[in-house]
Formats: sequence, C-alpha cells, structure tokens
Amino acid sequence: MKILVLHRVPYPRIEYARGIDHDAHEVTYFGTAALLATLPRGLRHEAVERPGEASTFDEAFAWLSREPRTFERVIALSEYDLLDAARLREWLAVVGPTTAEVILVRDKVAMKSVVREAGLRVPRFTGLADFLDSPHAANWQGRTVLKPLSGASSEDVVIFDALDDVTRALAKRTSGVSRLDSHAQSVDAYEIEEFVSGDILHFDGLVANGEVVTLMASRYIGTCLGYAKGQPLGSYHFPMSDGAQAWVAAALKAVGIRQGSFHLEAIESGDDLVFLEVGNRVGGADVVATFEHATGVHLPSEELRLLLGEPSRALPTTQIDDRWHGWFVFPGHTLDDDGYRGLGEIDAFRGHPALVRWAELGAGAPLPRKVTYSAHEAPLAGIVANLTWQGTRDWIRALFSAVSTSPSVLRTPVPPAFAIPRRQAAPVAGI
Repeated sequence: MKILVLHRVPYPRIEYARGIDHDAHEVTYFGTAALLATLPRGLRHEAVERPGEASTFDEAFAWLSREPRTFERVIALSEYDLLDAARLREWLAVVGPTTAEVILVRDKVAMKSVVREAGLRVPRFTGLADFLDSPHAANWQGRTVLKPLSGASSEDVVIFDALDDVTRALAKRTSGVSRLDSHAQSVDAYEIEEFVSGDILHFDGLVANGEVVTLMASRYIGTCLGYAKGQPLGSYHFPMSDGAQAWVAAALKAVGIRQGSFHLEAIESGDDLVFLEVGNRVGGADVVATFEHATGVHLPSEELRLLLGEPSRALPTTQIDDRWHGWFVFPGHTLDDDGYRGLGEIDAFRGHPALVRWAELGAGAPLPRKVTYSAHEAPLAGIVANLTWQGTRDWIRALFSAVSTSPSVLRTPVPPAFAIPRRQAAPVAGI
C-alpha cells in the first residue's frame, strides 16, 4: 500500500513503525526539515521536505502537481492537519474522513451544535461574528470565554468577567488576541461561550466502526489555559461510572467519530457532564504514555492499524494495571531565564518510588518559547503511579506545591495528610 503521512508530530510521539509495517508498505513522510529529522535511521521510507510557509494542503498540492503520484491512504495524526488531509483525500480520490466529517471535530461551533442536538448539555455559545451582528445571539451575561473555532492548547483563549466586557474589548481592540486586535476580519474564526464552573475531565480511547473499544477517564490538575499563562499542568486516571461511559459514547456518536483515537474534554458541573470539545486524535502531553501504562494499548499504533483497514483485534476495555497513573508537565515559555535553572524544592521527588518517568532539562538548556507539552522540550515532565488514584492525585499536587519558578507559576495547596519523605536525589531520567 502507498501511504502518505502528513508528518507534523515528532516521530517519538507517534512511533509510526509500531502501527505501520514499513517493509510491507511504501510510506512517504511529508513535513518540514525539522520534523523529518525526527524520523529514525534505518526506517524504510521516503521523506519529502516542505517549506512550512503555507498550509500543508497548499504545499502538498504544489508538490504533487509538479510530481504526480498516487496514494491509497493519506494519514494525519496532528489536529492541525486533519482538514488538510481531508482536502488531499478528496483531491486525490483517496478513502478516509471527508472535509464535512472533519469539520465536526475541528469547528467548535459546529461541534457543539450537533452535540446539543443529540440532547447532551453544552455551554451556551455563538460564533463571534454572529454575536457582533446580533448581540442577542448570546443569551447569557456572566463570565464568557473567547476562543478560536479550531484552536488547541488554549492559545488565543481569553476569559472575561462579563459578556459586555467582550464587546468593549473588541471595540477598543484590547481583547489580548493579536489576530482580533489587529485584524477585525478574523472574527469569523472565533466563538464565545458561557463559562461553566467545575473540574475539567478528559476521556481518551479508541473507536472502531463506531464502537468505543477502549477508554480511560482522567481529571486535570490545573488547566490548559493556566499552562499557557505559565502554570503547571497534570492529570490522573480515576474510576469511571457506567453513566460516564454512556455519555462518552453518545458524544462521539453525535460528532460522527467512527474510527481512530479520540480526546474528549468535559466539565464536571455538579452531577452533570458538560461537553467542552473533542478531537479525533490522541491527547497531548503524556496522555498516550499513561494510557499505555494503564491498559497496554498504544493508541497511535492501534489507530494506524484501523486507518489502514487492518483487522481489528481484541483490546482491554479499560485499565488492567493495578496502579493508577498520572502525568505532569511544567511550562518554560513564560520564564525569563535564558536557560533552565531548576524548579524549586524538587529533590525529594526525583527518586521517589512512585515515579514511572522523570524528564528534566539539563542545567542551562534552552527553554521553549512556545506552548509545548512535550517531555523533551518542557523544563520538567513525568509520569507517576500509585495503588490508589487519590495517591497519584496527591503526589502531583505536592510536586506543584513544592515548585516555585516565578510568581506566575501555580502553587496548589497540598492536603495536610499527604507528605513526600525526603530522600537522596536520584539521577534525572533521559528526556
């Protein structure tokens, strides 16, 4: 089979060779020089470099117009390439998700519309352009979230105390979103929604032929928006009720996700789950790694098998490990230092027996200047596991409490009953 991979995610995050037999198939990776450099030596493949100055579709279209060839699959595992992959499939007449199908997992207004129609609770929302044309389109007055229709990592997300504050900020061009403050025509790419209080959960797993075949539930410590502003972020697995499993299946059915991995976020508002957003792709940070530790399932590999039309195989429906896993990551993009200088009182955590992985930058290493959850780029990231989910939660909270890098970094109070004994620092694990 001739396979085109739109290669945007660094290879170690996906490990394509675990899901695609590169000796049996002709695999072409299309990506920028930096991302092609992450491909391992000895892997049978063709690499085609793109400039990275235009969209993936435009650059692939230009390349294939110059050098026509055929493919039987076009694969994209990055959220940012899903629509481009769909457009390429339609142009090349290749099977796979269409543009109309992908829009429901990329456009947050379209997404929430179909979920609401399915009878699930969503925050009240409206497109920003519709709101500016008709302010009554937003039928709430309290805290309001401004966000891109198809963004990720909470980039360009702003929370306002009241709906009227959004109107004033946009009029004065002081929203804090550069695209809106400098280009009024960008309003079509944004939406607003009511702020719903509650813990944010994420559900991750795999769908095959419309059925959820494996699933884990996690609860965030911190938020993606807080991370973008310089606060640490983590999450931990916790037991899932039958009702939550049914809710996940209903949400996925509403947006039409029938094949592949999913990362579904919800707000726990009292006894209700409120749909936030969903992606037809794996979650970021160490979601994939913790999922594999808990279930034995490597989500990207199983997704690739499905996308290639290979026979499905029996997978554990949920956790099989006795321990409850969680991950943590600290941002570096908001720090003023030129190089990494450490993170507070963390010696007691480095060698702790609950650690599964500890990835810390070396002294003086360059800090990232973009929002990234990747363990090889962030100052500190890791995975921890305990025999109880509460123990994993408390471990991460204790780490966050011990760290002080700058005033912008969150300091979460540690439950008084939980303490981590000091011990001799162990060597830092590889990044």
